[in-house]
Amino acid sequence: MKVSRSGFYRSHRLTRACILAVGLATAHAPVSAQETTLPSIGGSGGGLISGQQESDIGQQVMVSIRRSAPRITDPLVYDYLNAIIYRLVPSAPLQNRDLTLALIDSPAINAFAVPGGIVGVNGGLFLNATTEQQFASVLAHELAHLSQRHFARRLEQQETSAPLTLAGMIAGIVLSAVTQSDIGIAAIAGTQAFAAQNMLAYSRANEQEADRVGLDILATAGMDPRGMPEMFEIMMRQNRLQGNQVPEYLSTHPLTQSRVSDTRNRAEQYPHEDIRDGQEYHLIRSRLQVHYSSSPDVAVKTFEAYLNRPDAQQNDAIRYGLAVAYLQNNQADKAEEVLRDLLARNPGRITFQVTLAEVLINQKHLKAARDLLQDALARNPGNYPITFTLATAEIADSNGNAAAEHLRQLTRRYPGQEHLWLRLAEAEGMGRNIVGVHRARAEYDALMGDLESAQRQLRQAQEKLPAGSPQRQVVTERLAEITRRLNAQKNR
Repeated sequence: MKVSRSGFYRSHRLTRACILAVGLATAHAPVSAQETTLPSIGGSGGGLISGQQESDIGQQVMVSIRRSAPRITDPLVYDYLNAIIYRLVPSAPLQNRDLTLALIDSPAINAFAVPGGIVGVNGGLFLNATTEQQFASVLAHELAHLSQRHFARRLEQQETSAPLTLAGMIAGIVLSAVTQSDIGIAAIAGTQAFAAQNMLAYSRANEQEADRVGLDILATAGMDPRGMPEMFEIMMRQNRLQGNQVPEYLSTHPLTQSRVSDTRNRAEQYPHEDIRDGQEYHLIRSRLQVHYSSSPDVAVKTFEAYLNRPDAQQNDAIRYGLAVAYLQNNQADKAEEVLRDLLARNPGRITFQVTLAEVLINQKHLKAARDLLQDALARNPGNYPITFTLATAEIADSNGNAAAEHLRQLTRRYPGQEHLWLRLAEAEGMGRNIVGVHRARAEYDALMGDLESAQRQLRQAQEKLPAGSPQRQVVTERLAEITRRLNAQKNR
């Protein structure tokens, strides 16, 4: 299982959004004219928007993201993001803590929040946040927007009684921001686009409130609030470097020096503590630095240059990045040597174990990869990256049934991860479980918003099962649920 644009990552070329990006983008640094910002839409409901309407908006936006946005599906990256989000969530005054994470494959700094508990993060946030505290500050800001119901407040100001009509507009904004097509523009054309812009844009008061609440979230979660003004300074520096090429959203929602100063002053009111980054953040950051390098060869040279610095010889994150770069550059033997040394000094480190297994799979040493991962899984039952990589090893060894068993466990725990269902369908097909293929494909289609295809897949599964069998009953119940959703969709 290689960390490559053709493996874990779906590579897409990004273009600049043709419309105003909103929300947290107002708090973020500008990116280059060739890069694109994603919208941030805060608020968790209340007032004129009901919980069900909020959920419907979130589902529609997530379908748009799944269909069109370039995604990072690397389980190591996802697992880290999931862990840091849920470190912050207990400290956030959220009514609904059931969040859906979306990792966007873009080197631009950005993150966004959508009604219904959708939190999106660009891979570029890892690149630009030099510390875990800075990275967490962006997430805390997003959680603050959700907790303070800023989206609902904007709806009330517009005095609209039909918030669900915004779902398509919001989805269009997301789609426009991450694709080269004009589909998203068509979804929010004309006066609708203007209305969406006005309704979704946060005020300066909203941003200041999100800053204040975000600082509290960081402090309560045991992280350093000073990471927020530090992150703002990084964004301001990028803004200055771009000169006159300031993205449109900054002209409406500027990140001002006074706001940075205010956040710094607020952060200084919290007790000074020696809060150190977790190693995992820097490992994941190195992994993504390789991903966003212009080529594997450049990545190797970059990390080799890092290691030539006198203070870098014992830096495990740099050495790990070099190992990942070696793997991408088809230098698996060198990658294995580095990773085995890292594991000797960090026994049981999951990121090192999983990446070594990726190297072994690349070398076709499948038994060695399986043994390594099975031992790691015995020590870390249910671990997502270990389980997924083990399934990948089984598929590489043509053991479809074994792979399917691992992937079924993951789909039960992460049912919203569409790539897991697609991988499960592959494993079921390899194991000649045709019913399993239909069921997995049905769940994938449902997540992608194609309910008619999901319905067809379930009907085909139903026809292949004996009447009265427990499995047929499960399929029949799921088919009824999909049919109800499809009918409701048609009647809107």
